[in-house]
Amino acid sequence: MSFSFRVLARDQKTHARQGVLQTGRGEIETPVFMPVGTAGTVKAMPQEFLEDLKIQIILANTYHLYLRPGEEVIESQGGLHRFMSWERPILTDSGGYQVFSHRKLRKITEEGVQFQSHLDGSSHFFSPEQSIQFQQTLGADIIMMFDECTPYPVSEREARESMLRSMRWAQRCKDVHNNPGQALFGILQGSVFLQLRQESLERLCEIDFPGLALGGFSVGEPRLLMYELIERLENLMPQDKPRYVMGVGTPLDLLFCVKQGMDMFDCVLPTRNARNGTLFTSVGKIRIKNACYRHDQGPLDPHCQCLVCKRYSRSYLRHLFVSGEIVASILNTYHNLHFYLDLMGKIRQSIALNSLTELEGHFREQYAESA
Repeated sequence: MSFSFRVLARDQKTHARQGVLQTGRGEIETPVFMPVGTAGTVKAMPQEFLEDLKIQIILANTYHLYLRPGEEVIESQGGLHRFMSWERPILTDSGGYQVFSHRKLRKITEEGVQFQSHLDGSSHFFSPEQSIQFQQTLGADIIMMFDECTPYPVSEREARESMLRSMRWAQRCKDVHNNPGQALFGILQGSVFLQLRQESLERLCEIDFPGLALGGFSVGEPRLLMYELIERLENLMPQDKPRYVMGVGTPLDLLFCVKQGMDMFDCVLPTRNARNGTLFTSVGKIRIKNACYRHDQGPLDPHCQCLVCKRYSRSYLRHLFVSGEIVASILNTYHNLHFYLDLMGKIRQSIALNSLTELEGHFREQYAESA
C-alpha cells in the first residue's frame, strides 16, 4: 500500500491535529513520538519490550548502519526489518546530521561529503544519491533526503549557502529515489533565519515531497527562537502533508510543537536520560540516584501503569542504578518510553476532545523549571 496521510481531528483552540499515516507496514497514529534506535536497536530495549510498549515506529541511523554492520550484511539478510526482527514501520535519517557533526573529520563539496569514520578513521564519501541508495537497501518505510545540517551560530550568508546546497541535494534525492514503497521526506533548512526557512519551504513544495521535516533545530539555538520559527512556519506549510520536527524534545517541546500543528517527533532524551538515571514522572523529573530515594518504598510514579512502576520501588531502582547493574538501564528506559508514549496518547485524545491546552497546563506546572 502506498504512503498517505489523513487528518482526522483538529483542536479548536490551537493548530493541533490528530491524524493517521498509512504505510505498507500499517497505520501510525499522529502525533507520534519515534524512539531512536541508532544502530538498529533502541538502547537497552529488546524488540519484545518495544512491542509490549506498542511503539508504532522507530528511527534508525543511516550513518551508523553504513559503518557497522554495513550495507552488504543488511542487504544479504533482506533489509533492516528482517535483520532487526521488527515488523512495524521504521524511519531512517539520511546520515547527514552525523556526518556534519564531525566537523574536523569531513570535507563538503557540491557532490557530497568526504568524511572519516569515527570508529576507525577510514575515509568514506556520501552523496545525496548514495544516501538514498543505501536507505532503499535498508528498506525503511520513511526515508529522509540528504541535507547539510547547518551549525549554530552561523552568519546569514553561510546559512543561505548551506540551505541552497541542501535544496539542490533535495532535487537529486527525489530524482534518484525509485522505491514506491518508501516515502521520501524533504527537510527544511535555513538555520534561525525565517526568510531562509521560507525559501527552503517553497523549494521543497516545488519538488513535492510527500512529507516535510524541520531540520537544524536543537543544535544550540535558544529554545524561544526555535519556538518562534516553528510558529511562523506553521501557517506556510501544506495542510495535507505530515510535518516532522527532528530531534525534539522535552515534554513541553512536544506539547508546544503539537499545538503548532506538528505531527512527528524523535529524540534521544527519554532513552539517554534513562541510562543516566533521570526519569520522567507525572510530577516532574526524578534523579533516581539522589539519597532521598534510598529508603523510598513507593513506586517510581504512582500514576503510571508500566511494569516498572507496578512492581519496583524507588529504593530498589536507586540501588540498581548506583550499583551499575545493567538491568537499571533496561527498567529506566522502559519506564521513560512508556511515559513518552502515554503522553502522546493523551495528546491525541486531548486533540479529539478539544482539551489540549488543559493538558499542556498540567505539564507546564510539573516541568517548567526543568524543561
